[in-house]
Amino acid sequence: MRLTQGKWWIALMLLLHTQCFASELLTQKQRFDIPEFTTFGGKTIKQLQVGYESYGTLNADKSNVVLITHFFSGSSHAAGKYQPEDEAPGYWDAIIGPGKAIDTNKFFVLSVDSLVNFNAHDPNVITTGPATINPDTGKPWGLAFPVVTIRDFVNVQKALLESLGITKLYAVAGPSMGSMQALEWATTYPDWVPRMISVIGAGQSDAWTVAALEQWGLPIKLDPNWNNGDYYSSEPPLAGLTTGLMLLTQQALYPDFINSSNPQHQSLEEGPLADIHQSHQVVNWLRGMAQARAKVTDANHMLYLIRASQLFLAGQDKPLAEAMQQVKAKTLFIPASHDLLLMPYLAEQPHKALLAAGKNSTLVPIVGPMGHLDGVANINQVAEQIQRFLMQD
Repeated sequence: MRLTQGKWWIALMLLLHTQCFASELLTQKQRFDIPEFTTFGGKTIKQLQVGYESYGTLNADKSNVVLITHFFSGSSHAAGKYQPEDEAPGYWDAIIGPGKAIDTNKFFVLSVDSLVNFNAHDPNVITTGPATINPDTGKPWGLAFPVVTIRDFVNVQKALLESLGITKLYAVAGPSMGSMQALEWATTYPDWVPRMISVIGAGQSDAWTVAALEQWGLPIKLDPNWNNGDYYSSEPPLAGLTTGLMLLTQQALYPDFINSSNPQHQSLEEGPLADIHQSHQVVNWLRGMAQARAKVTDANHMLYLIRASQLFLAGQDKPLAEAMQQVKAKTLFIPASHDLLLMPYLAEQPHKALLAAGKNSTLVPIVGPMGHLDGVANINQVAEQIQRFLMQD
């Protein structure tokens, strides 16, 4: 399969053979502006903007809001299509929509781009980050952009909600890096959150996870075109970004899926045997997806998202077990049984801490062959549990 710009996610979902690509929802990207935003680290970002999407209708007392927080390489396009002819809907379309687990006949579903969004060169992403213009200099921010954290993503979402007159959520839910945001919401703003769903998530980035995430960014920094983040008027570090994306994609998938997707693989392939410059077919397969993805992403944005994920500790200011005592929400943790990226024990830690603190917490694993991506592509497997959880008082 030859992958062109903007087709990476569609192609991967086709490879995952999970979604039928039929959607009853149509949505549009909206914009929210903050004239001046102060980060968790005390730095200022002027003229901050984020994109967001909504599905369903806000009720009169604004009590039916479900916030969806997205994964590392995602955006606010959680469900529906922009145009009926779009090839694929948003990533959680299987559970968001009329009559689905997160029922848009009942709920007003809101999804917001993270700061430093991965998809900086996607025309549907309008969110501030290193690739956008610093109003003080008239040039792209580059590495002058402040380090941002999961708390900052949450605080931008909270500012948007407040601008809409919303003062409390019905629930917050998200996969992967989105699960970090969901738990940060429940820990930092407990009075806002009566229900929290963490999918393929974690309560903190432990030493192993921080080291694993670091590997994604190293090829970018080794690419001479990176130029210490100053490449916006020259050639971008596409080779390094592509290599980082290859690492990300492989870690997000389980061996069974990669092996079954490459049935023609042979260890003793003719090309690699004859020429050190040639690669195995499976490496070309992985590189092809990564090269397509690199065209709509930004290397600096990837580095900032890596750092935000590495810095994550729910609540940000105390040990995890102590932070979980602040949570008032009923919680549902959904790890993926074969996850090699955010391994199931990372979801078990906050779940057990909540139970130890006398809180209401449930853990239901997804059992599938895809690893981390089971939390996106196979989310329909736990749709009934999600729907039942949302209906609890």
